[in-house]
Amino acid sequence: MVAWAVWGLVGVGVLVVVWFDARLRAIGRPDLVSISGDAVPYLLAMASAATVGAVLAGRRPRHPVGWLLLGIAVAVIMLGFCDAYAAYGLLARPGSLPGARWAAIYVDVSWGVLSALLGFVLLLTPTGKLPSPRWRWWAWLVAVASVLSVTLHANPLDPPYEAVAVPLLFESGPLAAMARLGDIIVLVGLLVAAGSLVLRFRRAQLRERLQLRWVTAAAALAALAAAVILVTWATIGSAAQPIWELATVAFMAALPLATGASVLRYRLYDLDRIISRTLAWTALTILLGLGYAAAVLLLGLLLPDSSSLAVAGATLAVAATFQPVRRRVQETVDRRFNRRRYDAARTIAAFSARLREEVDLDTLSVELLAVTDQTMQPTTVSLWLRARA
Repeated sequence: MVAWAVWGLVGVGVLVVVWFDARLRAIGRPDLVSISGDAVPYLLAMASAATVGAVLAGRRPRHPVGWLLLGIAVAVIMLGFCDAYAAYGLLARPGSLPGARWAAIYVDVSWGVLSALLGFVLLLTPTGKLPSPRWRWWAWLVAVASVLSVTLHANPLDPPYEAVAVPLLFESGPLAAMARLGDIIVLVGLLVAAGSLVLRFRRAQLRERLQLRWVTAAAALAALAAAVILVTWATIGSAAQPIWELATVAFMAALPLATGASVLRYRLYDLDRIISRTLAWTALTILLGLGYAAAVLLLGLLLPDSSSLAVAGATLAVAATFQPVRRRVQETVDRRFNRRRYDAARTIAAFSARLREEVDLDTLSVELLAVTDQTMQPTTVSLWLRARA
C-alpha cells in the first residue's frame, strides 16, 4: 500500500511541475520550463522506475531494490519540481516563493542522489544482499560519500543559479577536498557497482545467472546507447540530438524493467528468444527497407513517367518476399546467436522424420528419451507407457 502511495505521489509531482511550467509560460518565461524535449528520457525513466519499484515493493516489501527504484523516481520528480520552483521563485518572480534557494541547491546536487541510488540498485540486484560480507565497508563508504557530496560544496551552483548563496560552500581547504572526494567516490561507486555484477555472475548458480542476464542485457543496451551517442557526437555533432534522446530513453527505461524481471524471476528463460527476435526483426527491417528503396529507384528508371506504378511495384515485391526473407533471417540469427534453440529445432525435425518410418516401440521409446534429454536438458526424464487392456 505504501509503495503504490509513493507511486501516486510521483504522479502528483508531475502534475505540479506541469502547473509550474504553465505559470512560467503565462508570464512570458517559456525558457525556464522544466518539461521540454530533453526531459523526455528522465520522465520515461521515472515512470519505469516508479512502476517497477511499486510492483517490487508491493510483492516483496523486504527486498530493498523496489524501494530504491521508488527512491530514484522520487529523486527525479523532485529534480523537476525543484527546478520549476527555483526558476519561478528566483528568476521569474524573485522572492515570491519561500525556500526557492534550497530548491536550486537540490537541482545542483541531485546527480549525487541519483548516482548513489542507482549504484545501490546494481549492488543489491538480484538477491537484495551485497555480493559478500566483505562489501559492507564499501557500501558504507559510498553512503557517507553521497552525504558529503550532497551537503558540502566545492564550487558555486551551476547556471542559471550561480548567484544563489550556498550554506556549506568551501572553495578551498580540507572541507573542499572532502567535497570533491565525495563526488569522486560516488562516481567510482557507480562503476564499481556495475563491476560487482560481473563478480556476482561468476560466483552465481544457474538461477541467479539467469536473473543477472536480464540486468546484463540492460547494461549492454546502455553501452550501445553510449557508443551511439559518442559516434554521432563525433560525426554530426549537435544535429544528432534526437538520436541521443532516443538512445538515452532506451537504456534508462530498460534498466528498471530488467531489474524487475530479474528480482521477480519473471520469464527468465525468454531472454534468448527476445534477443533473437530483436536481432531478426532489426535485420529484416534494414534489408526490406534497402530492397524497397532499390526497387523504387530501379523501377523509376525503367518507368520514368509512372512514379506511382514504381512505388506500387516495389511494395508488391517487398510484400511477396517478406515471409521467405523473414524465415531466412530468423534461421541465420538463431544459428549465430541462439544455437541451442536452432540445434533443438533441427533435432526435433529429424526425429519427426524418423517417427513416420519407425514401428518398433522400444526403439521409439529410446529415441524419444534421447531427444527429450538433448533438447530440453531436464534433470531427470522418464517415459510412462500404458499397458494394453
